[in-house]
Amino acid sequence: MMEINAIIDSRYRVVSLLGEGGMAEVYEAQDIITRKLVAVKIIKDDVSLNQQNIIRFEREARASATISHPNIVRVLNLGTFKGKPYMVNELVKGVTLEEALQNRGRYTYAEALDIMDQLCVAVDVAHENMVIHRDIKPSNIYITPDGILKLGDFGIAVYSNAIKITKSDDIVGSAHYLAPEISQGKVATAQSDIYSMGVTFFELITGRLPFEGESNIAVAVKHIKERFPSPRKYISSCPRAIEKIIMHACRKHPSDRYINVREMQKDIQKIKANPKLMEPHRSFWVKYFGFATDD
Repeated sequence: MMEINAIIDSRYRVVSLLGEGGMAEVYEAQDIITRKLVAVKIIKDDVSLNQQNIIRFEREARASATISHPNIVRVLNLGTFKGKPYMVNELVKGVTLEEALQNRGRYTYAEALDIMDQLCVAVDVAHENMVIHRDIKPSNIYITPDGILKLGDFGIAVYSNAIKITKSDDIVGSAHYLAPEISQGKVATAQSDIYSMGVTFFELITGRLPFEGESNIAVAVKHIKERFPSPRKYISSCPRAIEKIIMHACRKHPSDRYINVREMQKDIQKIKANPKLMEPHRSFWVKYFGFATDD
């Protein structure tokens, strides 16, 4: 772990530790040249002992650095420090969706649709650049104070071992969002990202995850074998149009999901353009007998 005020590569002065995952540490640092605050992500010492991890980190870091879009966290620089690769990202002012959900419970349908619309833009740009994110989840999605979404943490998931369930520590924080095929060790595709987007949409409007378990492996097995729950199981008033998007995105087999992110976005934008589709679903009992149902 880097010490506060340590200088990385003669340019970045460490201010504080922002976060730590299984593969990398992220620090807030000041660029000595520009005086701007940035986020420096550097591979961990033990992880760097495996040359394959270094190769994967560098390859994916360069891939993400080629993507430039307002809805994606910008990569400012790449380098090597004491034999370990690092990348410098813009420091996003705001909170992650995970933090926001912890504070407020869940989002309104209109808010969730706007977030998902922006997320579709970000993921589509990545896919157009031949980059599969592989780790889309609320903790990797940032919301700025002015409501702009930024998708971050490219380049880590590809070597996080989350695609192979070998031990529970390998998929901490990700098992709840992983597509079934990734948990089975298969190659991630655009449809794998779409599945993770569907799970994220589910969590935004329900305030909970579709599957829970005592371990990451237990959760992954549920994604593989159990029927994906309708959001109306927890929010009975969930509009049918929103339910359909989530269920389509989260089908077990990749070929049964949306062909691409743009098709998913079209369905999202249809609802945004037609407020009637956002009206709460009313059960048979409410429509004909006026009985109230739990929300």
